[in-house]
Amino acid sequence: MANTFWIITIILVASFFVACNQGPDTSQTEIEKTTVPDHNVSMESVFGKPKYDVQDIGILVYDGVNELDVIGPWYVLGQAMGARTQLVSLEQGNIKTVMGIEMAPNTVIDSVSQLDILIIPGGLTGTIEATNDKRLHEWIRKIDKKTLYTGSVCTGGWILGAAGLLKGRRASTNWYREEEFLKKYGAIPANERYTRDGKYWTSAGVTAGMDMSLAIMKEIYGEKYAQAIMLDMEYDASPPISGGSPEKTEKDVYQMMLDMYDMGVKPLMDSLETK
Repeated sequence: MANTFWIITIILVASFFVACNQGPDTSQTEIEKTTVPDHNVSMESVFGKPKYDVQDIGILVYDGVNELDVIGPWYVLGQAMGARTQLVSLEQGNIKTVMGIEMAPNTVIDSVSQLDILIIPGGLTGTIEATNDKRLHEWIRKIDKKTLYTGSVCTGGWILGAAGLLKGRRASTNWYREEEFLKKYGAIPANERYTRDGKYWTSAGVTAGMDMSLAIMKEIYGEKYAQAIMLDMEYDASPPISGGSPEKTEKDVYQMMLDMYDMGVKPLMDSLETK
C-alpha cells in the first residue's frame, strides 16, 4: 500500500538536488559538506505541524462489511504520519466482506482499549446484526470516551446510532431511507455527503467515506498534506454519467433500487428485532 514514505522520499531527493545546485560558485568542498536535511524538517517546511499527535487509528471490520467502506478510509487514514492504522474485528480469525473478499484483521475489540480515531464502516446483513450487538456497543462507547474523532461510513452510521452516540447530532448515512434511520437513533439528518458535528464525522454511502477521511486528514495535517494524499491516489473523480445520489438518479432507477433494498433490509431487520 502506498504511504507517505513516497512523499518523504520525493521531498528528500528534491532537497538534495536543490542543495547541490546552488550556482556555479559553489565549491566542491561546500558540496561535500552539504547533507540531506532531516526529513522532519523537510516535511514541516511543506506541510507545517499537525494539529494533533495521532498514534492509533482503528477501523472496525466484521463479516458482511462493505469492502470499499473499509479500504477507502484505510488507504487515506493509513497515510497519517507516524500513526498505526489497524483493522479491528469482533472475533479472532479472518472476516469476509459483503462481496466475499477475505480480510485478515490486525486485532480484536477485546485487545483494543484506546484509539485516537475510530471508524465504523457499513454493509448489509452484518451491519444490521451489529446494530443489535450490545457487547459491540459497549466497546464503541468505551473507545469513544478518549477518541479525538469517531466516525462512520454509509450504514456504519446505524451502528454508531445504535450505540447511542448520534443523539441530537447532525449526521449523514447511506441514501436508503436516510432520514428514517437517523431519526430512529435520535440523529438530525444533514443530507450531506459527509458531516461533522463536534468530534463526530459521518458520511453517506461507500465512496463518501474517502471524502470524509480526506476531510479528517485536512483537519489534522492541513490542506497540503491532504492534497498530497489525493495526488498519490490520483483522486480527481470524473464519472461517465450523472448519478450517485437520489437527486441525480432517474426516478424509475431510484424506485427500483429502493424496492430492492426494501426486499433485503426489512425482513432481516424484522427478524433480528423479533429475536
